Amino acid sequence: MRALRSLWRYPVITLTVVVFVAVGILHAADAEAVGRWIATIYVAAVVAWTLVGMVRDVLRGHVGLDILAVVAMVATLAVGEYIAALIIVLMLSGGEALEDFAGRRARRDLSALLDRSPRTAHVLAAPEAAGSDESRDVPVDDVVVGDVLLVRPAEIVPVDGVLLTEDGTFDESSLTGESMPVTRTEGEEVLSGAVNGSRAIRIRALRTGADSQYQQIVALVHSAESSHAPIVRLADRFAIPFTAVALVLAGAAWAISGDSTRFAEVLVLATPCPLLIAAPVAFLGGLSRAAKSGVIMKSGAVVEQIARVRSAAFDKTGTLTQGRPELVDVRPAAGFDATEILQLAASAEQYSSHVLADGIRRAAAARGLVLHAAEEASETATNGVSATIGGRTVVVGKPAYVASLAPDTVRATLGVGEAAAYIAVDGRFAGVLVLADAARPEAAAVVSWLRVHEVERVVMLTGDVHSTAESVGTQIGIDEVHAELLPPEKVRLASELQPRPVLMVGDGVNDAPVLAAADIGIAMGAKGATAAGDAADVVILVDSLAKVVDAIAIGRHTLRVALTAIWIGIGLSVGLMIVAMTGVIPAVVGALVQELVDLATILYALRALSGPPSGLRPDAVSRTAPNPPSAGSAQPPGSASTATGIP
Repeated sequence: MRALRSLWRYPVITLTVVVFVAVGILHAADAEAVGRWIATIYVAAVVAWTLVGMVRDVLRGHVGLDILAVVAMVATLAVGEYIAALIIVLMLSGGEALEDFAGRRARRDLSALLDRSPRTAHVLAAPEAAGSDESRDVPVDDVVVGDVLLVRPAEIVPVDGVLLTEDGTFDESSLTGESMPVTRTEGEEVLSGAVNGSRAIRIRALRTGADSQYQQIVALVHSAESSHAPIVRLADRFAIPFTAVALVLAGAAWAISGDSTRFAEVLVLATPCPLLIAAPVAFLGGLSRAAKSGVIMKSGAVVEQIARVRSAAFDKTGTLTQGRPELVDVRPAAGFDATEILQLAASAEQYSSHVLADGIRRAAAARGLVLHAAEEASETATNGVSATIGGRTVVVGKPAYVASLAPDTVRATLGVGEAAAYIAVDGRFAGVLVLADAARPEAAAVVSWLRVHEVERVVMLTGDVHSTAESVGTQIGIDEVHAELLPPEKVRLASELQPRPVLMVGDGVNDAPVLAAADIGIAMGAKGATAAGDAADVVILVDSLAKVVDAIAIGRHTLRVALTAIWIGIGLSVGLMIVAMTGVIPAVVGALVQELVDLATILYALRALSGPPSGLRPDAVSRTAPNPPSAGSAQPPGSASTATGIP
């Protein structure tokens, strides 16, 4: 059955082999003339079909290397080398099978993600019954937020959820590339796609199936699989000069020898399979290698772009910093209580998606404060949030925004790495919440690696105020800091950065415009920033900035392998053509030798699967890890930091 499927999958190969066998039988039966006519008619039909495809490509603005194959087939027929012509047809159609095999090998890690996609979930019939695990099976798409699910041992977690069991062990290698199992405790988030350990667990669904982490990854993989590798275009850059060299060598051989057969013998060795097949296989291998490392590149074009990156821009909060600011101080204004303003601010921040809002909510929850629902709430982009709570108007945001509503607002003195959210209640300044967000331990090593590896310019683009942005930049080695930016300003600066291509790394919803505008947008997608992930070209599935280095290293390795495969093919073909000019390689032998050239280049292209080692060593990260910010370190009076609504 598998053999029949293969015959149906590659009909040209099958038909060519049938014609080849038929011609051989006719030769043995002394009917050589009939065999010649059958071979000639068949090859002429293949030439005509190829020419039709070439015309379609030209009409779409694409000029490729098929012209060499056509000329070689026509030339061999013209000089009566119809066996060589059949071998060329077999070589070209066989190249399709080789590409398919190598492509499936290269896509193995991408396909593994799709094959493991969870399809059913066990929804508990009586979730309140601690001793009962009676459940009903439903499609993953039918799970709603709040459902309590049972995940049995060794099953795939179907949707993102909160762990209700005391603890559990999970294999997250398909999500993060981390081979070691991880342990989650009650209340922690468990991502869909993780494989449960040896005990059954319960989770409460946080997101629907479509919005869960694994389904987002699957969507990205589908996009990556269907992309057209840009190296095909890169290979076509060699088409005109390679075609010209081949025709010149073939014409020279004919002119010098006076034998038209020599023209065909040279062109047989100029068939372009190495360029058409090996290079795209290398790019598929690069996409697969990146996926295995926890980095999803959405298209082959991204691989080439990221390999050539010369400038890098970073958002600050959640990208260069941990993205989980912790409340370190509550400073109430006169007439207000610390607990009161924290409770009101956290209640208002329920309606904000900003990273500081999450820190404020977590601080209130840790202190056992009950959050109140708002009668009305709205968020002003990049400024803050306003809510009516218990008849009182509460505003939380950046100092200028709060001061416009409460003129008595006083700016706070902050330490290095600290950020502040300002609060106003009923038009009066109520106080300041001070949070600290430490730089990522790997950030300095990443910046250092980029500078050493041909990235000429590294900048920070942030909505944070200058003082905090510059303090983080100093810690990690970025001396070009652009702060207090609105999203349109980030887009403008990214578009003006030189040299190109420019890479932009961000994590939040407000980073989506600049990620889309950059030559290469990289989203830190481990925390589920869907808008940023949709806009970006690359999504990092692990909460580590070091994966930016891996992405660049894999891109460069892949491009190097692809270009080397091209030059191996060109070098061997040109060398063999020069030898064929002397007449020592008959057309039939030349066609068979060219098959070996194809095989050599494809095998070399598969080196992209192995990939380079990570660009960052663990000891480099530990040596360059900055010290956490000190709440007691002072800044000049009047300085302020990020407030709610600013990236």
